[in-house]
Amino acid sequence: MLWGGQSVSRLGSQVSLLALPLLAIATLHATTLQIGLLSASETVPFLLVGLPAGVVVDHLAKRRVMIAGDAGRALVLASIPVAWAAGALTMAQLFVVALMSGVLTVFFDVAYQSYLPDLITAPQLVDGNGKLATTESLAQVAGPAAAGALVQVVGAALAVLVDAVSFAASAFALLGIRVEDRRPPAPEVGGASRPRLLLSEIGEGLRFVFRERHLRSITACTATANLFGGMTAAIIVLYLYRSLHLGPAVIGTAFAIGSVGAVAASLVAGRLGVLIGIGPAILWSAAIGNCGDLLLPLAPQVHPLPFIVAGLFVAGAGAVAYNVSQVSLRQTLCPLQLLGRMNASIRFLVWGTLPVGGVLGGILGTALGLHAALWVGCAGGATAFLWIACSPVPGLRTTAETGARLQLGEVGGPVEVEGPEPMA
Repeated sequence: MLWGGQSVSRLGSQVSLLALPLLAIATLHATTLQIGLLSASETVPFLLVGLPAGVVVDHLAKRRVMIAGDAGRALVLASIPVAWAAGALTMAQLFVVALMSGVLTVFFDVAYQSYLPDLITAPQLVDGNGKLATTESLAQVAGPAAAGALVQVVGAALAVLVDAVSFAASAFALLGIRVEDRRPPAPEVGGASRPRLLLSEIGEGLRFVFRERHLRSITACTATANLFGGMTAAIIVLYLYRSLHLGPAVIGTAFAIGSVGAVAASLVAGRLGVLIGIGPAILWSAAIGNCGDLLLPLAPQVHPLPFIVAGLFVAGAGAVAYNVSQVSLRQTLCPLQLLGRMNASIRFLVWGTLPVGGVLGGILGTALGLHAALWVGCAGGATAFLWIACSPVPGLRTTAETGARLQLGEVGGPVEVEGPEPMA
């Protein structure tokens, strides 16, 4: 049910990923800076509520948090075609919808990554994450092409309605799951449980991430890639539309064909970790994937599609292989009682760079031009793998080995969970 619901939801989200910026560009005549701010609005909630979300997820039923997130996103996205039909759609509404949807996504994603270990066993995590990545990658193939066709035929506003319906479908699928998450008992002091201080609980998650050497380097790599990737994402559709003069259907098709790389990687990501080790898989997928983006600014004005498709293919393949391996490693490294806060802490740090990148992309696109800004984003992202290369991650071979070392206390810092501790 989780797998099926997410397959539908991810497909719908791919439609909005293309439809929202095209709606702003073609219907509301947004500027380059406004497109950058719109991109930032979708991810800035990871900075605003990312850390408290981990505490909430660790104390509430994760499945119910996910259902609330899906239902809320369905409602806020449905407001766009309603306002458009009434002739009242504005950029301000797009900003608000992107922000509210982003807040709900923060809670959903933290619960989502923390709930999977409750449904399957630790040795199955790489396979489970691989299956989820496979359907997400298939959505990345079908979604942009469907989005481009929908925008071309019915307009961007009505295309967003597809995403709203997909979130509703995901919520219904989650309602069908009968497995509740495993929550550790509330800490007891003197025989009676007492409320934990919010800042203390947030601090436990952050300290675990920063003390654990493998998680620290993975976080730095992902944060760097997302900072420069946020710059690229903020301007890439605008660049293809205005600088290369590609239509919505062509842009959607290019993204769809390029996403075949993500599908291929999702099918072999688990086996890659077995063949060369999970550590080397993380290193090489980050290195090759981020360098693939360099083909985007290299695309010529005449016949740019081969470069665009190849760049998206390599980048998508690398991102999926990297995520399947590093998320599985994270889930293995972290104790149950810190799983939500660990995921929230890492999401705060790595997704928090996305809105910064989005704003920088809009500013640099305005000041330097879209092509120069695209070069900055793609070249900067290509350096992200160096964090992994200079860390102990490449020496890891299997998640089972890592889990055993965690039990022996050979990885990770001390985990303090018995009582609140003042933050420095």
